[in-house]
Amino acid sequence: MSMFCYQCQEASKGIACTGLMGVCGVTADTVHLQDLLIHLMKGLSYYNLKANDVGIENQEIDKLVLNNLFATITNANFDVTVFTPRIKKVIEWREKVKKQALEKGVKFDANLPKSYSWIPKTDSEIMEFGESIDGRVDAPNEDVRSLRALALYGIKGIAAYAEHAINLGSISNDINKYCQKVLVKMNDDSMTLQQNIEMVMETGKIGVEVMALLDGAHTGRYGNPEITKVNIGVGTKPGILISGHDLRDLEDLLEQTKGTGVDVYTHSEMLPAHYYPFFKKYENFVGNYGNAWHKQKEEFETFNGPILFTTNCLVPPSKTSKYMDKVFTTGAVGFEGFKHIQEREDGKGKDFSEIIALAKTCKSPTEIEKGEIVGGFAHNQVMLLADKVIEAVKSGAVKKFVVMAGCDGRMKDRNYYTDFAKALPQDSIILTAGCAKYRYNKLELGDIGGIPRVLDAGQCNDSYSLAVIALKLKEVFGLDDINKLPIVYNIAWYEQKAVIVLLALLYLGVKNIHLGPTLPAFLSPNVVKVLVENFGIGGISTVEQDMEMMMA
Repeated sequence: MSMFCYQCQEASKGIACTGLMGVCGVTADTVHLQDLLIHLMKGLSYYNLKANDVGIENQEIDKLVLNNLFATITNANFDVTVFTPRIKKVIEWREKVKKQALEKGVKFDANLPKSYSWIPKTDSEIMEFGESIDGRVDAPNEDVRSLRALALYGIKGIAAYAEHAINLGSISNDINKYCQKVLVKMNDDSMTLQQNIEMVMETGKIGVEVMALLDGAHTGRYGNPEITKVNIGVGTKPGILISGHDLRDLEDLLEQTKGTGVDVYTHSEMLPAHYYPFFKKYENFVGNYGNAWHKQKEEFETFNGPILFTTNCLVPPSKTSKYMDKVFTTGAVGFEGFKHIQEREDGKGKDFSEIIALAKTCKSPTEIEKGEIVGGFAHNQVMLLADKVIEAVKSGAVKKFVVMAGCDGRMKDRNYYTDFAKALPQDSIILTAGCAKYRYNKLELGDIGGIPRVLDAGQCNDSYSLAVIALKLKEVFGLDDINKLPIVYNIAWYEQKAVIVLLALLYLGVKNIHLGPTLPAFLSPNVVKVLVENFGIGGISTVEQDMEMMMA
């Protein structure tokens, strides 16, 4: 049966992906099961939170909810075969925690949704239930639906960042529980419109907290990112290409490949790993290969060796792809036919021996470019340059900072961001994070008094760094409002992690953000009006018009 999905920027015709396959390549069956998984986790979350109130804690449930939210992010898990087992596990835990709560004397609300007690007898019943669910968030009207979608897609982004932090030993029960609270609120029609708006803003607050948590987890284990020149050429040895965002997976891979004669290269959002001091000790950590996620089909062909996906941003390969038998997945990501690496056990690293063995049989990567790119401008590094930055602003050498963080994508209209970067005045500096940087990080844009005109803070979650930098500059210049800084925001979005970054910026009081290449399809006209009137949110138009407006 036909699907309905509008959670990412590629929503067909700017409305929604319907039919039997989405623009991203996900099948309707997979979407139905993902929708059902989210639907059933509302009941699991309800009973778990009730159990928490009487002292019953099940960390397995917290991790399960986070991982399932993560697995439903755009371009994360296309493997229809994994979702029925995930659904069964949710039901199993729901019944277990419900029983635990009842034994403690917990009273449940009357007239709970049918899905809170539904138990399927067969796999076909699971699919039938999935097909019966509207892909849009349940709500009494379009405005509440829109706000609930913002919160739901926000907690999907939160879940991704929380899982990365957990993999590094940093856990926040408050963040984990918040995701479950939002899931329960998805069924609460007694909430007023204002209460739904407050839920969205609270989601932004939790977004700031989870990005701070992950920032601390990264820097605590790997050191503060520092200015680094990253090689974009290749060596002569066989290699493994690692994509995604999970630095703990990279650590395991580098530890297991050292001394094996196999080199490791980063791809797309894994590029910022080169900025951390910890990873520089590995001599076989050669450089970055290729560009943003949407170019992976052609770049994986020329890489020649195996590829490891640690998180989302997977593009389904074509039937003629030569790299099909060389791709491995792990964590929340998956694709039917790709070998999946299991989770860590007893504190040990993941076992990547099969990938390493395969790499040894492959030829070295085909060179597709040469040179270096510079990055490593997270908040700590920029603060070390604060005197130089402040002087450049006071002298007039720097008149504008332009935040161009966010996601890249395959649509042609994203060339706008390359053209915008080229057209910026020479007295402006780009602050970036996320894979949107690939639209301009290889351009020769020069520097201002030794300060590069593109300052890359890192991955999408490192958009937090850009907020910290802005708040520090506000303090240094003695301003009472972050929006009085000479900073403009021209942000590209694609999926749900970008949604939580946007909500986090709104929570911090940032206004007049321009979001493109299109506004989210799940926003109702009235919610767009609220965002425009209260936060100055706007779309993009032409480079010339936007340049005139933003540089004024």
